[in-house]
Amino acid sequence: MKITEILTVADQIRTPLDWEDVRVFVALARYGSLSAAARTLSVAHATISRRVQSLEQTFGEKLVERRPDGYVLTPAGTQALAAASEMEAAAAKLIRGGTDDSPRGVVRINAPPSLTQTFLVAPLATLASRHPSLDIDVASDFRAVSLERREADIALRLARPSDGDVIAKFLVTLGFGFYASARWVEQIEAGIPPIFVGFDEANSSLPEAVWLGQHFPRARMAFRGNSQLVQAAAARAGAGIALLPHFIGRQDNALVPCVLEHTAPSRELWLLTRREGRKDLPTRTVAEFLVQLFADERERFE
Repeated sequence: MKITEILTVADQIRTPLDWEDVRVFVALARYGSLSAAARTLSVAHATISRRVQSLEQTFGEKLVERRPDGYVLTPAGTQALAAASEMEAAAAKLIRGGTDDSPRGVVRINAPPSLTQTFLVAPLATLASRHPSLDIDVASDFRAVSLERREADIALRLARPSDGDVIAKFLVTLGFGFYASARWVEQIEAGIPPIFVGFDEANSSLPEAVWLGQHFPRARMAFRGNSQLVQAAAARAGAGIALLPHFIGRQDNALVPCVLEHTAPSRELWLLTRREGRKDLPTRTVAEFLVQLFADERERFE
């Protein structure tokens, strides 16, 4: 469904299309809850509900369904979201004005927390400074956000997707290693069994946590944290040995590589975009920048 089709539907049923209804619908579809959409738009929960109901009346169809874990789109809602997102992007470009062909609008990126905080922020901030009309929204989360629901325009994932209508571009192989304080390395060399730093229970299903449990099933986990940066800090303080990606372990002068009986795994990093993202100049600009960035910095990761 295109923008013109949305307007045609509204005209046929003689109900004016309210842009605020569309804007609220996009936010609810993107974040999946009334509270998150309300926080984003700085409005009350009741406003979100009222606006979405108004848009549903305009279309004459149910667009969202409420479930125990939040709101999900109906088939009609999924179809409407694509066009509504185009309207949102077009509005953002109009607000910025200008007539040149520079990228204009918001590009939302989702990436793993450690990668975002230790590597991506500075380069992406530099890119934003080069393009005054380009806004970059970076979110770091282990949760796999939905490109289809427009929760993100670009996603960096530590695995190639097996489904979904997306374009996947391989970026780099992330190498991992064991890192610890110098004292712990000396103890391992002296034959003392390793004690580890790892993920907390909420993140125990992550591949690195599973691999560590499988290869060192009887080892003590002295410290648990919800991110690799937290684990690096605990290892630096001497709590134990951390399984870290090289781009974290190598940049910390207080951490020393530690050789254990099993070789640490590696993972592939992929860049995902929606297929229509190829036609969107802001998304294409950021995606091409990220591809080149990882190509230039390959040695940091592998």
